[in-house]
Amino acid sequence: MARPAFRVDAVLVQAVIAGALSFAHLHDLADAAGQDGWKAWAYPISVDLLLVAAWRRLRSEGPSRLAWCWFLIALFASLGANVATAGFLDLAHPPAWLRFGIAGWPALAYLGGTLLAHSHSVQTPEPVAPAPAAPEPAPEVDQESAPDPRPEPEPIAASAEETPALAPATPAGPPVPAALVAHARKLADDHHARTGARIDTDTLRARLGVPPQLAETIAAQLA
Repeated sequence: MARPAFRVDAVLVQAVIAGALSFAHLHDLADAAGQDGWKAWAYPISVDLLLVAAWRRLRSEGPSRLAWCWFLIALFASLGANVATAGFLDLAHPPAWLRFGIAGWPALAYLGGTLLAHSHSVQTPEPVAPAPAAPEPAPEVDQESAPDPRPEPEPIAASAEETPALAPATPAGPPVPAALVAHARKLADDHHARTGARIDTDTLRARLGVPPQLAETIAAQLA
């Protein structure tokens, strides 16, 4: 099987160029503010990592105030460095507020990274009650010792008018505890408040951690 030819992705090349320029601007700004040596190189790495961590949190868990807050802080730090190095500030004599912001960034970035890494909202579903045990089968009766059953009279066929119409049997789903349904309703309300749309069965099953059949039964009760 022939291997596909290598193709240069224009979007990837553009991202690499933009990242390199932003990295250089952050380094120059940190160096001008007195963070020389390895500290000037660590400053842009810290800003970019916080930006990526906040973006991954938004992509994986949906919109949240915490992720948006730290994403905007990192974006402001990166964009501010690009603008500051364009001649709007005298980097030979940086102002005091710039030195203060650069010096306090490590503590701010450490706080943001810690909150993004250790504040995941884990939804633990309540334990599902076990299904009732099936009744034990009745003991078999020896056919030789058992008396012959008397023939039962054939039932008289009822007319079509007297026979009531039977409703089609609907397959019963697995039993769902009321506590689990209440918990699912809270998740559905929270999902509707955040996204404006009703929660689908796959999302409900992933949030509850239940089998697909049980998730469909719960979704039907929430409808």
